Amino acid sequence: MRSRDFSSWVWGDALALLQHAERMQQHLLRSTAQPPCWEPPVDIIETDTDITVVLAVPGVGPDDVVVRFDPDGIAISGLRPFPAAYRSRIHRLEIPYGRFARRIRLSLHALEPLTPRLENGCLILTLNKLREAP
Repeated sequence: MRSRDFSSWVWGDALALLQHAERMQQHLLRSTAQPPCWEPPVDIIETDTDITVVLAVPGVGPDDVVVRFDPDGIAISGLRPFPAAYRSRIHRLEIPYGRFARRIRLSLHALEPLTPRLENGCLILTLNKLREAP
């Protein structure tokens, strides 16, 4: 009789269930008053002098994204247009299209935002840390 490695099977199923639960939670928590949208992935990197926020938004032009800074953080919204022609046959559709929005909670009282820029499919927001007066 062959031995079976049930631990890897159970672990894989547990991870799949957690991912499914997270997707369901995101779906249920979306407000019904707003049109459906997707959230772009984000990286937040801090150095001694600044904080850099990077959002992956390939295919989004500068006129298709809005960045708002307020005391509680940053709100980013926009539209990623669907690139296919009207009569296209879709074989697989995994990349999100349409409206997107992302809210980043970040205290901006000691940060100075620079002009947002798009580079290589990413929206890059740099926030310089303000030096405190001696």
